[in-house]
Amino acid sequence: MHLPFNNHCLQEHFQQATPDRDPGGDGYWIILRGSELLLQKAAAGPCLPRGVFAPDWPVQDVPLFFGTWDGVPCRMLPWPEQELLPDGLEACQLRDWGACIPVDLLSLGGLAHQIRHWESNSRVCSRCGNSMLRLPGEWGKRCCGCGALHFPHIHPCAITLVRRPGEVLLTRKAEWPDGHYSLVAGFVNFGECLEEAAVREITEETGVRVKNLRYVGSQCWPFPSQMMAGFVADYESGELVVDYSELADARWFSVKALPKLPPRRSISRFILDHYLHM
Repeated sequence: MHLPFNNHCLQEHFQQATPDRDPGGDGYWIILRGSELLLQKAAAGPCLPRGVFAPDWPVQDVPLFFGTWDGVPCRMLPWPEQELLPDGLEACQLRDWGACIPVDLLSLGGLAHQIRHWESNSRVCSRCGNSMLRLPGEWGKRCCGCGALHFPHIHPCAITLVRRPGEVLLTRKAEWPDGHYSLVAGFVNFGECLEEAAVREITEETGVRVKNLRYVGSQCWPFPSQMMAGFVADYESGELVVDYSELADARWFSVKALPKLPPRRSISRFILDHYLHM
């Protein structure tokens, strides 16, 4: 599925690699400040900053190599949120879907954001608290104390469009802006397949039962590290009963009078745009 944050958005320019393969020399900087990507201002549009590491940059982490862009090394560097930006750089919010960012740079920033999450959560072993060493040629790590192996955590989620003639079922989380709605979604539990998780989340959060569940596609969601598996299902039975411990609202909307929807680059909007009508 050709959506931002999926690797095929990067195939034309980017080749992923592990930190132990850093060839050295200057390169591109993928600088992250929170969920912002810092880009070089340019007349043709924002681009990746390039050069050698500046010793006066207020950073504590070692730059992390994670691949090449047209053969040039790419290194990720977290920027302290309280620090001012270097001259010539601007901050672009990754979660605003990059109105100012081309889809390939948006996806590269998302990949770096996901890698940063793994790196910041794998400094010490969760079993014994000792430090960790990288496995050669992999993103996994081995504990220096107990020898336990650790690998990046990617959390599977199911997201589903529920339809009935002329209407779709949409939900809203309390933290979302007023008037914004999306599809029913939730994490996969122990022992569940994706399809079972999709059906369970719909029933738990809305009281509705569905039939004809069909897989559509998936999208990497690096905030911080989810894999969104998209489905379409048809309404079967049940009255709408909202689980207010999970949702602020859920309701049936006419396909001719929809609320504010997710951005077009998201899998939820892709499903709505392609599978809205029965």
